Amino acid sequence: MTDTHAHLDACAEPAEVLVARAQTAGVERIVSVGSGLASCRETLAIAGWEQGVFAALGIHPHQAADEDAGRLDELRKLLGDERAVAVGETGLDFYRDYAPHERQRELFERQLELAAELGKAVVVHSRAASDETAEALEGFEGTVVLHCFSAPELLPVALERGYYVSFAGNVTYPSAEELREAARRIPGNRLLVETDSPYLSPQPRRGRPNEPANVVHTAAALAAARREDADELAARLDANATAAFSLA
Repeated sequence: MTDTHAHLDACAEPAEVLVARAQTAGVERIVSVGSGLASCRETLAIAGWEQGVFAALGIHPHQAADEDAGRLDELRKLLGDERAVAVGETGLDFYRDYAPHERQRELFERQLELAAELGKAVVVHSRAASDETAEALEGFEGTVVLHCFSAPELLPVALERGYYVSFAGNVTYPSAEELREAARRIPGNRLLVETDSPYLSPQPRRGRPNEPANVVHTAAALAAARREDADELAARLDANATAAFSLA
Protein backbone atom coordinates (compact mmCIF):
# COMPACT_ATOMS: atom_id res chain seq x y z
CA MET A 1 0.00 0.00 0.00
CA THR A 2 1.03 3.61 -0.56
CA ASP A 3 0.42 6.57 1.73
CA THR A 4 0.15 9.28 -0.91
CA HIS A 5 0.46 12.25 1.45
CA ALA A 6 2.42 12.49 4.70
CA HIS A 7 4.51 15.25 6.25
CA LEU A 8 7.35 13.15 7.63
CA ASP A 9 9.43 16.21 8.43
CA ALA A 10 6.60 17.55 10.64
CA CYS A 11 6.19 14.38 12.72
CA ALA A 12 7.55 14.22 16.26
CA GLU A 13 9.16 10.80 15.81
CA PRO A 14 12.14 10.28 13.47
CA ALA A 15 11.29 9.40 9.89
CA GLU A 16 13.16 6.11 10.08
CA VAL A 17 10.97 4.97 12.98
CA LEU A 18 7.76 5.92 11.17
CA VAL A 19 8.87 4.30 7.91
CA ALA A 20 9.79 1.08 9.68
CA ARG A 21 6.40 0.91 11.42
CA ALA A 22 4.66 1.64 8.14
CA GLN A 23 6.49 -1.19 6.41
CA THR A 24 5.52 -3.58 9.21
CA ALA A 25 1.89 -2.55 8.61
CA GLY A 26 2.21 -3.26 4.89
CA VAL A 27 2.72 0.34 3.75
CA GLU A 28 5.67 0.03 1.41
CA ARG A 29 5.67 3.51 -0.16
CA ILE A 30 5.13 7.02 1.18
CA VAL A 31 4.86 10.30 -0.68
CA SER A 32 6.28 12.78 1.83
CA VAL A 33 5.26 16.39 1.30
CA GLY A 34 7.42 19.46 1.80
CA SER A 35 5.76 22.80 2.54
CA GLY A 36 8.17 25.68 2.03
CA LEU A 37 11.77 25.50 0.91
CA ALA A 38 13.34 24.38 4.21
CA SER A 39 10.70 21.66 4.56
CA CYS A 40 11.24 20.63 0.93
CA ARG A 41 14.97 20.22 1.49
CA GLU A 42 14.40 18.12 4.58
CA THR A 43 11.77 16.05 2.77
CA LEU A 44 14.17 15.37 -0.10
CA ALA A 45 16.83 14.30 2.38
CA ILE A 46 14.40 11.84 3.98
CA ALA A 47 13.49 10.48 0.54
CA GLY A 48 17.18 10.06 -0.17
CA TRP A 49 17.94 7.88 2.81
CA GLU A 50 14.65 6.02 3.31
CA GLN A 51 13.71 3.26 0.89
CA GLY A 52 10.21 3.64 -0.53
CA VAL A 53 9.88 7.35 0.31
CA PHE A 54 9.23 9.85 -2.48
CA ALA A 55 8.84 13.63 -2.31
CA ALA A 56 6.18 16.14 -3.29
CA LEU A 57 7.57 19.65 -3.03
CA GLY A 58 5.75 22.96 -2.97
CA ILE A 59 4.86 26.21 -1.26
CA HIS A 60 1.63 25.87 0.74
CA PRO A 61 -1.09 28.51 0.26
CA HIS A 62 -0.63 29.50 3.91
CA GLN A 63 2.88 30.61 2.86
CA ALA A 64 1.78 32.71 -0.10
CA ALA A 65 2.77 35.96 1.62
CA ASP A 66 6.10 34.57 2.84
CA GLU A 67 9.53 35.03 1.29
CA ASP A 68 9.50 31.50 -0.14
CA ALA A 69 6.66 32.43 -2.49
CA GLY A 70 9.10 34.56 -4.47
CA ARG A 71 11.76 31.84 -4.71
CA LEU A 72 10.22 29.37 -7.12
CA ASP A 73 13.49 29.10 -9.03
CA GLU A 74 14.87 27.34 -5.94
CA LEU A 75 11.82 25.10 -5.84
CA ARG A 76 12.34 24.24 -9.51
CA LYS A 77 15.90 23.07 -8.76
CA LEU A 78 14.71 20.88 -5.89
CA LEU A 79 12.03 19.36 -8.12
CA GLY A 80 14.77 18.23 -10.48
CA ASP A 81 15.74 15.52 -7.99
CA GLU A 82 14.83 12.01 -9.13
CA ARG A 83 12.91 11.39 -5.90
CA ALA A 84 10.63 14.41 -6.47
CA VAL A 85 7.40 13.10 -8.02
CA ALA A 86 4.97 16.00 -7.68
CA VAL A 87 4.53 19.74 -7.16
CA GLY A 88 2.67 20.63 -3.99
CA GLU A 89 0.95 20.82 -1.92
CA THR A 90 -0.27 23.99 -3.49
CA GLY A 91 -3.72 25.48 -3.90
CA LEU A 92 -6.08 27.82 -2.09
CA ASP A 93 -7.17 28.09 1.54
CA PHE A 94 -9.74 30.80 2.17
CA TYR A 95 -10.78 29.24 5.49
CA ARG A 96 -7.70 30.05 7.56
CA ASP A 97 -6.88 33.22 5.63
CA TYR A 98 -3.20 33.10 6.54
CA ALA A 99 -2.36 34.87 3.27
CA PRO A 100 -4.24 37.32 1.03
CA HIS A 101 -6.44 35.56 -1.52
CA GLU A 102 -4.82 37.22 -4.51
CA ARG A 103 -1.34 36.20 -3.34
CA GLN A 104 -2.61 32.63 -2.99
CA ARG A 105 -4.05 32.67 -6.50
CA GLU A 106 -0.79 33.98 -7.96
CA LEU A 107 1.29 31.37 -6.16
CA PHE A 108 -1.07 28.57 -7.17
CA GLU A 109 -0.95 29.62 -10.83
CA ARG A 110 2.85 29.80 -10.81
CA GLN A 111 3.16 26.34 -9.29
CA LEU A 112 0.70 24.96 -11.84
CA GLU A 113 2.93 26.43 -14.54
CA LEU A 114 5.92 24.78 -12.89
CA ALA A 115 4.18 21.40 -12.78
CA ALA A 116 3.28 21.73 -16.47
CA GLU A 117 6.85 22.71 -17.34
CA LEU A 118 8.33 19.73 -15.47
CA GLY A 119 5.64 17.23 -16.40
CA LYS A 120 4.86 16.40 -12.79
CA ALA A 121 1.59 15.80 -10.98
CA VAL A 122 0.20 18.62 -8.87
CA VAL A 123 -1.06 17.99 -5.33
CA VAL A 124 -3.89 20.39 -4.57
CA HIS A 125 -5.03 21.75 -1.21
CA SER A 126 -8.47 23.39 -1.37
CA ARG A 127 -10.44 24.68 1.58
CA ALA A 128 -13.40 27.06 1.40
CA ALA A 129 -12.31 27.87 -2.16
CA SER A 130 -13.90 25.19 -4.35
CA ASP A 131 -15.07 27.46 -7.18
CA GLU A 132 -11.78 29.31 -7.28
CA THR A 133 -9.81 26.05 -7.24
CA ALA A 134 -11.83 24.63 -10.12
CA GLU A 135 -11.33 27.84 -12.09
CA ALA A 136 -7.56 27.87 -11.51
CA LEU A 137 -7.25 24.24 -12.60
CA GLU A 138 -9.39 24.63 -15.71
CA GLY A 139 -6.48 25.12 -18.10
CA PHE A 140 -4.09 22.68 -16.47
CA GLU A 141 -3.70 19.53 -18.55
CA GLY A 142 -1.45 17.51 -16.26
CA THR A 143 -2.23 15.06 -13.46
CA VAL A 144 -4.23 16.55 -10.58
CA VAL A 145 -4.47 15.01 -7.11
CA LEU A 146 -7.12 16.54 -4.85
CA HIS A 147 -5.46 15.98 -1.49
CA CYS A 148 -7.43 15.28 1.70
CA PHE A 149 -10.72 15.54 -0.17
CA SER A 150 -13.28 17.31 1.99
CA ALA A 151 -15.27 19.37 -0.51
CA PRO A 152 -18.10 17.32 -2.04
CA GLU A 153 -19.06 20.33 -4.14
CA LEU A 154 -15.81 19.76 -6.09
CA LEU A 155 -16.78 16.20 -6.94
CA PRO A 156 -18.58 16.96 -10.23
CA VAL A 157 -15.51 18.82 -11.49
CA ALA A 158 -13.21 16.01 -10.38
CA LEU A 159 -15.34 13.41 -12.12
CA GLU A 160 -15.66 15.42 -15.32
CA ARG A 161 -11.93 16.20 -15.56
CA GLY A 162 -10.61 12.84 -14.39
CA TYR A 163 -8.77 14.08 -11.30
CA TYR A 164 -7.39 11.72 -8.68
CA VAL A 165 -9.26 12.09 -5.40
CA SER A 166 -7.38 11.28 -2.19
CA PHE A 167 -9.10 10.55 1.12
CA ALA A 168 -7.52 10.99 4.55
CA GLY A 169 -8.50 9.90 8.06
CA ASN A 170 -11.46 12.27 8.25
CA VAL A 171 -13.43 9.97 5.91
CA THR A 172 -13.49 7.44 8.80
CA TYR A 173 -15.20 9.79 11.28
CA PRO A 174 -18.80 8.91 12.25
CA SER A 175 -20.03 12.32 11.09
CA ALA A 176 -18.40 12.07 7.64
CA GLU A 177 -21.13 10.25 5.73
CA GLU A 178 -21.08 12.92 3.03
CA LEU A 179 -17.43 12.17 2.37
CA ARG A 180 -18.09 8.43 2.29
CA GLU A 181 -20.86 9.02 -0.24
CA ALA A 182 -18.38 10.97 -2.36
CA ALA A 183 -15.91 8.08 -2.06
CA ARG A 184 -18.54 5.70 -3.39
CA ARG A 185 -18.88 7.81 -6.53
CA ILE A 186 -15.18 7.99 -7.43
CA PRO A 187 -14.17 5.64 -10.26
CA GLY A 188 -11.95 2.85 -8.98
CA ASN A 189 -8.99 4.04 -11.05
CA ARG A 190 -9.09 7.57 -9.63
CA LEU A 191 -9.18 6.80 -5.90
CA LEU A 192 -6.21 7.42 -3.58
CA VAL A 193 -5.62 7.13 0.17
CA GLU A 194 -3.40 9.16 2.49
CA THR A 195 -2.75 9.98 6.12
CA ASP A 196 -1.74 13.67 5.98
CA SER A 197 0.49 12.72 8.93
CA PRO A 198 0.84 13.92 11.60
CA TYR A 199 -2.70 15.28 11.24
CA LEU A 200 -6.18 13.73 10.89
CA SER A 201 -5.67 10.36 12.54
CA PRO A 202 -8.35 7.86 11.46
CA GLN A 203 -11.06 6.92 13.93
CA PRO A 204 -9.26 3.88 15.46
CA ARG A 205 -6.25 6.12 16.26
CA ARG A 206 -8.06 9.40 16.88
CA GLY A 207 -6.55 11.58 19.56
CA ARG A 208 -3.00 10.46 18.78
CA PRO A 209 -0.54 11.83 16.21
CA ASN A 210 -1.11 10.30 12.82
CA GLU A 211 1.55 8.31 10.93
CA PRO A 212 1.81 6.45 7.61
CA ALA A 213 1.10 3.03 9.17
CA ASN A 214 -2.43 4.27 9.89
CA VAL A 215 -3.32 4.55 6.21
CA VAL A 216 -4.50 0.93 6.40
CA HIS A 217 -7.44 2.04 8.60
CA THR A 218 -8.55 4.62 6.07
CA ALA A 219 -8.24 2.12 3.23
CA ALA A 220 -10.39 -0.33 5.20
CA ALA A 221 -13.03 2.35 5.77
CA LEU A 222 -13.09 3.14 2.05
CA ALA A 223 -13.52 -0.56 1.23
CA ALA A 224 -16.43 -0.78 3.67
CA ALA A 225 -18.06 2.37 2.30
CA ARG A 226 -17.72 1.14 -1.29
CA ARG A 227 -18.70 -2.44 -0.37
CA GLU A 228 -15.53 -3.80 -1.93
CA ASP A 229 -13.10 -6.48 -0.87
CA ALA A 230 -10.45 -4.78 1.27
CA ASP A 231 -7.47 -6.59 -0.30
CA GLU A 232 -8.67 -5.91 -3.83
CA LEU A 233 -9.21 -2.24 -3.09
CA ALA A 234 -5.79 -1.98 -1.43
CA ALA A 235 -4.17 -3.37 -4.57
CA ARG A 236 -6.10 -0.91 -6.74
CA LEU A 237 -5.17 2.02 -4.51
CA ASP A 238 -1.51 1.05 -4.80
CA ALA A 239 -1.75 0.81 -8.60
CA ASN A 240 -3.45 4.21 -8.70
CA ALA A 241 -0.63 5.75 -6.68
CA THR A 242 1.90 4.29 -9.12
CA ALA A 243 0.02 5.84 -12.05
CA ALA A 244 -0.67 9.22 -10.44
CA PHE A 245 2.91 9.85 -9.31
CA SER A 246 4.81 7.73 -11.87
CA LEU A 247 6.34 5.76 -9.01
CA ALA A 248 8.94 3.08 -9.58
